[in-house]
Amino acid sequence: MMIARMIFVGCCLLILFCGQPVSLMAQQPPYDVFPDAAPPYYRVRYEASTQPGELSYSVNYTVWIPPGVKTLRGVIVHQHGCGEGSCKSGLTGAYDLHWQALARKHACALLSPAYEQPDKADCQMWCDPRNGSSQAFQRGLADLGVQSGHPELATVPWALWGHSGGGHWAGGMVLLHPERVAAAWLRSGVPLLQPNPERATIKAHTLPEAALLVPVMCNPGTKEGVTVKEGRFAGVWPANEAFFSEVRGKGGLIGVAVDPLTAHECGNQRYFAIPWLDACLSLRLPKVPGQPLNNMPTADAWLAAPTGTEAFPASAYSGDPLQATWLANQAVAQSWMEYVKDTALTDRTAPPTPNNLRVEGQDLTWAAEVDLESGLSHFIIERDGEFLANVPEQPKNPFGRPLFQGLQYSDTPTQPLVPMRYTDTKIEPGRQHVYRVIAVNTVGMKSPPSAVVTASRSR
Repeated sequence: MMIARMIFVGCCLLILFCGQPVSLMAQQPPYDVFPDAAPPYYRVRYEASTQPGELSYSVNYTVWIPPGVKTLRGVIVHQHGCGEGSCKSGLTGAYDLHWQALARKHACALLSPAYEQPDKADCQMWCDPRNGSSQAFQRGLADLGVQSGHPELATVPWALWGHSGGGHWAGGMVLLHPERVAAAWLRSGVPLLQPNPERATIKAHTLPEAALLVPVMCNPGTKEGVTVKEGRFAGVWPANEAFFSEVRGKGGLIGVAVDPLTAHECGNQRYFAIPWLDACLSLRLPKVPGQPLNNMPTADAWLAAPTGTEAFPASAYSGDPLQATWLANQAVAQSWMEYVKDTALTDRTAPPTPNNLRVEGQDLTWAAEVDLESGLSHFIIERDGEFLANVPEQPKNPFGRPLFQGLQYSDTPTQPLVPMRYTDTKIEPGRQHVYRVIAVNTVGMKSPPSAVVTASRSR
């Protein structure tokens, strides 16, 4: 009974159910503080519906299309969590340079929903995809496909990432549409598979056999009930454990990666989530767009105790394989072991070189793609071969490694978005200067310097 109660509490925390009818809760003004959606960004917004079974909250969907891609192979969905603040943070998800690097590599779109959930309203009305959000999401894909000139967006496979209630949503989409999901990463949130008599309004899902073929990673923080057994989020781990046990017990390709540093905040999870999704997309996306997803290879699998720190080839694992974290291959297993130890994954690859450096008067602008493994911490500006400045001067992130774009609670960039721009206020009139820019990733590795640009200030 105690375990069931803890699982129930965890699920309730994830959906933030307040028990008030939606019709009695005043909708807040539209979530209209978000970056412009000029190409390669596109956006649609749908008003809340009053029809049974349809989405009862308004929603924005913003998508980024990799420039130059001819045919999309998939869409990566970055789904925020419950609560008004988390919903608003979804407005910047498609602008995340690190997640864009993953999308670009696989010719995928990057989509971020932003549900307009009023403060303290029932999150289950969107995080359970059966309450209209699955239908709205697919409508959004179709409309954004037309808007962007990529109609295939309506039919390509999905790679799903979700935080908290977003994990509940992403897991629910796996159970509802397993044939469409290439992989799913569930950060601190999972759907319910067994009915809970204490809260009949939280509907349990069924587990179809096709969902067992979808690679899934559960990613709770250690302070969410693994090592810290009390507090607001103590029920998260029991909920994750129940979901994992049900799926893995039937042979599902599911794992657990406990974040060793955090509670409910996302922390450094992206440094494993992005490479993990990269591995899954590399194995599952068909070479010819429009074909069914490839089956996930299983011959090279590794296994590990769900809350352990060591992984082994499946043939050498001494425990029950149907109670063990499933890892696709040795490379994934190595990353898992580094992540669950201290989140410090090995990266020996320098970030890409910044490009398109321009100087107009005092202002420098440039462009850059981001290191897939370690993201982007900051840029170094050099003038006449010497250090001039860091941009930003002090990169910040209250939840993990400092990032160029900063980070909100639901793993999205802060607003306003940080531009790739620097103003040199110490240029001497009439004197020429030579500039170049270097990118630095979050483990301190520097890119090769950009091409130099010579400029002078006339007055």
